[in-house]
Amino acid sequence: VQLVESGGGLVQPGGSLRLSCTASGFTFSLSAMSWARQAPGKGLEWVSGIYGDGRTHYADSVKGRFTISRDNAKNTVYLQMNGLKPEDTAVYYCAIPSIVGGIMKTNEYEYWGQGTQVTVSS
Repeated sequence: VQLVESGGGLVQPGGSLRLSCTASGFTFSLSAMSWARQAPGKGLEWVSGIYGDGRTHYADSVKGRFTISRDNAKNTVYLQMNGLKPEDTAVYYCAIPSIVGGIMKTNEYEYWGQGTQVTVSS
């Protein structure tokens, strides 16, 4: 299993970024996928998740600003981030949640990508 994130960078407050996570080594279309983040000096925070059937869920902190989507033909999950705030600064990870734990339990995720840095600053 391999998860490779891309798309991070430096953006001004109010700006946008789109993160991508390309997956391999498993049946992507059948798997739920999650995004989580870790801000400097803080613990892991679940951000968003998407099931194989397309159902989506968001943490309250990003609801209305972030959009998760997937392209099963490309084995890729995306996180479109709009209206970015300085408090969104973090390393963002995509991950495969466990079937038992579900999309929100980061401590039960089965596989992780290497992470991509997002910095929101003027």
